[in-house]
Amino acid sequence: MLPELLLGTDAGGFLIIRDSASYSGRHLLKSFINAALNREEYVHVLGFEGSEEELRDGLKGSPTQRLHFHNAFTDPLGWTDHPAFTVYQFNFEELTHLVKQTSHPKPAILIIDSLSWILRHVSPPAVCKTLQQLKKGGAVRAIIGLLHADMHQRGTVGSVCHLASSVITVAPGMKGDEAVAKITKRSKSGKVIQDEEIFNIKEDFTVTVQSKLSHIGPKQPDPEEKEMDPTANLTFNLRLSDTEREAKGKLALPFVFSKEKKTALLHSGPGSGRILYEPDANDDYDQEDPDDDLDV
Repeated sequence: MLPELLLGTDAGGFLIIRDSASYSGRHLLKSFINAALNREEYVHVLGFEGSEEELRDGLKGSPTQRLHFHNAFTDPLGWTDHPAFTVYQFNFEELTHLVKQTSHPKPAILIIDSLSWILRHVSPPAVCKTLQQLKKGGAVRAIIGLLHADMHQRGTVGSVCHLASSVITVAPGMKGDEAVAKITKRSKSGKVIQDEEIFNIKEDFTVTVQSKLSHIGPKQPDPEEKEMDPTANLTFNLRLSDTEREAKGKLALPFVFSKEKKTALLHSGPGSGRILYEPDANDDYDQEDPDDDLDV
């Protein structure tokens, strides 16, 4: 599935490359930039973690004339008088204006390097709102972002990845030049496809897949991960046989009244007794204070 994603992201798509300290996803991010430029796409890069010289030097041989770099690396927090781009400009209005400053015959692809830098200075709800607006706004055709998962809380990573149509989690492979990509892709119909691929990246940033293992739908738990039955090794039986279940169903509970018992209690039959009381003259009964005879 990794080569298919490199061929192009659907309109409105949002792809996240999720890495950690054990393996950097920046080379794979450059592979996506290189593939987009070779497809004659227009690419806008928000560079927080690298300079424009470093990026263009790594993409030698690619048609970088359609690459627009927005320098957020030199002054990301706007401490100088004339910053090029700051983290506080990461909102729908500013980014739309930034992309539309350059006339394109078609919507561009927005590369965010990286989302982690933005999440360290902008609240996660605001970041998610901006990403959702960019997906639907039409100023960009697709978004590709790098996310360092071990820099954030699990809830923050989950919220951002929930917005993505595809998530590529990269990790080191068994050999030095190999890496493992765990891919989760959500189609517009709601179908979820999962792949696990071993790949390597060449010097020209082309990606070669070595082996592939596909999963469709949610991942099935391993037998060792299945929850054990807590009633398996008990010395007594918690389950009823069919005969015991039938006998239980016929048992009359003490607090359940039958129809005959209800009738007998609610309607007095012949021969039932009554208690009649007629007060006499010696009864000291005060209508105003019925408890007057009590010593209280």
